[in-house]
Amino acid sequence: MSFGNLLMKSGLNPGVRGAQAGVLVAATRQGHTIRGKAPGVARTLEQRVQEETARDPEVLARVNIGFPQLRDSRSAQLKTRLEHLKAQRSSKQLEQLARSNKLIIDLEQVQRTYVKTTGQHDLRLLADHYGIFEHLFGSAYFVPRVPLSIAHQLAGDRLAPVYNGNVIKPAEASRAPQISFDGRVDPITGQEAATPSYWTLVASNPDAHYTNGQAECLHWFIGNIPNGQVNEGQVLAEYLPPFPPRGVGYQRMVFVLYKQQERLDLSQYQLAKEDFSNLEKRSFSTLDFYRQHQEQLTPAGLAFYQTNWDESLTQFYHDVLKRKEPVYEYDFPKPYLADQKFFPLKQPFNLYMDKHRDQKQLNKEYLERKLAKTHPFEGPEKPLRFPNAHAIRDVPSWLKTEIRKQRLGTGRVQDY
Repeated sequence: MSFGNLLMKSGLNPGVRGAQAGVLVAATRQGHTIRGKAPGVARTLEQRVQEETARDPEVLARVNIGFPQLRDSRSAQLKTRLEHLKAQRSSKQLEQLARSNKLIIDLEQVQRTYVKTTGQHDLRLLADHYGIFEHLFGSAYFVPRVPLSIAHQLAGDRLAPVYNGNVIKPAEASRAPQISFDGRVDPITGQEAATPSYWTLVASNPDAHYTNGQAECLHWFIGNIPNGQVNEGQVLAEYLPPFPPRGVGYQRMVFVLYKQQERLDLSQYQLAKEDFSNLEKRSFSTLDFYRQHQEQLTPAGLAFYQTNWDESLTQFYHDVLKRKEPVYEYDFPKPYLADQKFFPLKQPFNLYMDKHRDQKQLNKEYLERKLAKTHPFEGPEKPLRFPNAHAIRDVPSWLKTEIRKQRLGTGRVQDY
């Protein structure tokens, strides 16, 4: 009897026997059945975790505490862009220079244009990526409206500028940086203000506090800066260079510029000269500072960089901070070693046995074998010119492999 007749006898339509037979085989293959919902219907693990840890979006909504931005209408922006493109395309001189590979682009002008257009928005996204707003302002954020130019003076005429999260070593930041910004321009309108303006600059490190993980270390505090003249501001806390301990990785140095409504009395933040290196009195909270003066201050500028330990901090800890230099090391757990087997299968005999021996004894034996083949005056034996051309006979397979590795200088020999 054929397979089609068998289906007819069992009541199945031969036209659909392939599909139904396939379902029958899939349902009874090896006695397994599908449990639960199909992958396209069942919720993913991420969806289930989100449902278990549901959060109120109104409570977690972020607040913009910065200045608003006055923009032209979309039609005006497109019109200006179109006029610029027409002027560029109609210039025969630019076309000739471009064809002859003599067109020179002013990179400084490109940088100024970038800063005025999308540079500050990109800085806000980078600050979010590095957790600046989360660790300084909680659920608040702001878009910087006043570009900050910060650079550390190095030997000669070289400078170490502060970019968007670049790395600056403590030796390069040992002296106070040069800071400049246009304090005469209104952050909202972009026009020069008619009345004098005052600013506050705070530099802090949210990763450097020893005793309180929620606090920041205050590195620099200058208040009541008139019209952007940083040198004429009221220095409330002298500049303290960054001092990331050895072994903790990178730390963040954050500069926040505030626009004041008027001249403020910030004497409560005055740090005495004798407390210059007192880290406990340099405890600071950007969020508390802003909450207390949010009616008179508005964050307007932002800059930050990363720094990590270097050799110059050893002397800095002893001479300036008057304390022992801390060193942090990671405590690696011992590797897991299974119980020893009497007959290890599919493992080299010598390597398996060495796993259960003292590492110091192994190093001693290797050194003795190396010295035994080293002449006190002529040095070690010369390696074979063609190591694989010399046959190895009458030895076990594990020893043959070990001799071949010794000749080639590979394997465990590189670990000593």
